Amino acid sequence: TQLLGVLLAAAGNFLISVSLNIQKCAHLRLACQTDSKPYYTSKLWWCGIILLGLGEVGNFTAYGLAPAALVAPLGCVSVIGSAFISGLFLKETMRAADILGGTLAVAGTYLLVTFTPNVPQEITAKKVQNYLVSWPFVIYAIIEIITFCILLYFYKRKAVKHIVVLLMLVALLASLTVIAVKAVAGMITHSVKGKMQLAYPVFYIMCILMAATCAFQVKFLNQAMELYETTAVVPINFVLSTTSAIISGVIFYQEFQSAALLSVFMFLFGCLLSFLGVFLITRHRIKEHLQIPYIDCGNIPGK
Repeated sequence: TQLLGVLLAAAGNFLISVSLNIQKCAHLRLACQTDSKPYYTSKLWWCGIILLGLGEVGNFTAYGLAPAALVAPLGCVSVIGSAFISGLFLKETMRAADILGGTLAVAGTYLLVTFTPNVPQEITAKKVQNYLVSWPFVIYAIIEIITFCILLYFYKRKAVKHIVVLLMLVALLASLTVIAVKAVAGMITHSVKGKMQLAYPVFYIMCILMAATCAFQVKFLNQAMELYETTAVVPINFVLSTTSAIISGVIFYQEFQSAALLSVFMFLFGCLLSFLGVFLITRHRIKEHLQIPYIDCGNIPGK
C-alpha cells in the first residue's frame, strides 16, 4: 500500500511538471500570434490544465495510502521533471547544475522511500478525532497559531513583506493542509473499502480546513511571486513547506513513533539531499534566460 502511494505521488508530481511546461508552451505560441487571444481559448492550455488536475488527484490519493512525511518531499519530482522537460521540448539551456541537482534529488528520494517507516495508514474518523485532542498536537497547534499571528501582525501592521515572512505563512498553512488532506483522503479510502466514514462531522470539518488553508496559501504565495524571483521563491517554499508537512505528519499521525534512530537519520539526510538538489536546479535560472533575445512579435507603432 505504501509503495502504491509513493508511485502515485511520483506520477502525480511528474504530471504536474508536464502540465506546467505544456501551459508555458501554449503561452509562448499565443504570444507569437498576430491576433492576441485569451489563453483559455487554447486547446494546448486546456490539455495542461487536465494533466494538472490528474496530477493533483494522484497526490491526493497518495496521502491516503502513504505517510505524509514521505509524500510531501516527493514534490521534488515536479521540480526535476520540469527542469529536464523544459530542456528537451522548450529548448531551454540544460546546465551542469541541473544534472547535479537532479542526481542529488533522485538520491534523496531513494533514501526517503527506503527509510520511511512502514506504518499502518488506515485513517478512520475516530482516529482523526483522537489525534485532534492529543496533547502533542494541541501544544503544536498553539505554537503554530501564535507564530502565525505574530507573522501576520508584521505582514499586515508593519508592512513587512520579506520573502521568509511570506513563505513562513505559506508553510504554516501547508502543515494544516497536509493534516486535512491526509485525513480526508484516508477516510474516503476507508469508505471505499466498505467502512463508511463520511457520516462523521470530523470529515466535513477537515474538508473545510483543507479548502480554507489552500485558499490562503495561494494568496500569500502569489504575493511572494509578485515581489521576488521564481528562483528564490521555489526552493525556499519547497524547503519550508516540506519541513512543516513532515513535522505535522510526525506530530499529528505519529508516523515515526517506533522508527529506529538510523532510519530517522537517513530519512533526514534524504530530505537534505532533495532540498539541495532543488536549490541547484532553480538557482540562477532566470538570470541565465535573460540573456536570450526576446521574441519579435512585430513592430510597435511609433517605436
